[in-house]
Amino acid sequence: MKDFMETTRQQDFIQVNHLKKYFPVRGGVLQRVLAWVQAVDDVSFTVHEGEALGLVGESGCGKTTVGRTILRLTEPTGGEVMLGGVDIFSLKGKALKEMRRNMQIIFQDPYASLDPRVPIGESVMEGLKIHNIGSNKERYDVMIAMLRKVGLEDYHARRYPHEFSGGQRQRIGIARALTLQPKFIVCDEPVSALDVSIQSQVLNILKELQKEFGLTYLFIAHNLSVVEHISNRVAVMYLGKMVELADRDELFRNPLHPYTQALMSAIPIPDPRIKRERILLKGDVPSPLHPPSGCRFHPRCPVAMDICSQQEPRLLEASPDHFAACWRVG
Repeated sequence: MKDFMETTRQQDFIQVNHLKKYFPVRGGVLQRVLAWVQAVDDVSFTVHEGEALGLVGESGCGKTTVGRTILRLTEPTGGEVMLGGVDIFSLKGKALKEMRRNMQIIFQDPYASLDPRVPIGESVMEGLKIHNIGSNKERYDVMIAMLRKVGLEDYHARRYPHEFSGGQRQRIGIARALTLQPKFIVCDEPVSALDVSIQSQVLNILKELQKEFGLTYLFIAHNLSVVEHISNRVAVMYLGKMVELADRDELFRNPLHPYTQALMSAIPIPDPRIKRERILLKGDVPSPLHPPSGCRFHPRCPVAMDICSQQEPRLLEASPDHFAACWRVG
């Protein structure tokens, strides 16, 4: 079996190699570092140009930290992220600022990501001003065009964030991410705070914009139904580690890792006559301060073996383009 790193290709749009992000836990009078929270620990994956890669897992597994670290909103502890053949983590100053034009993020909470004292038109144009793109008239025209793209009207530009609903605020966040014409957008649970009826509207907007502008998405979510709707491939994380990566249809049809199988069993079936057999995991998620030895899932795994607690499995190719980090699969 091939290791995941052996299958990565130079033409992959984004390559995330051995990404690590640890947060210090400080204490005492001198605030010394007492321990490290291993939020993301040696994660590797690729994103192909023009695709939407879904990143799923339960709360606290490190999904959002991966997205923020890739964009350098959070500085990494280790690893590298290659975008178009350039290591983002090696960039500084003007070069980093130029690279940021190609990478944007849509935040989970649309209200918290908007300045309540500024009209939303100014918020949408802010990136253009920071990068000194166009005249005032040209920036205004771009802002109006982006608002129209996401289903808002021209007069909305003069209103403040508190005058909008949650779905409208998320549309504003999408418009703001698009103004710099980025190549890559991290969608950090962009619909989790919205009503179900509004979720579908926002997801359809994202899909239409992806097709129109040729965008590449890293779509972070914990709702597997949402991920199935928008993603081309799906990566599954557990406690800071990547445990499975495969094409969307392949993953939903044939999940290999016991954790992925448990996640899939929780998806409701919209037919009362069909009952899915649930896989109930015992115990709580271990602390990332003191993660278990070997496979991090083994304390809750219903099919764990002795080797699972002793050695950490690698992410191996079990079938073409289907990777899993599990001793039973290997």
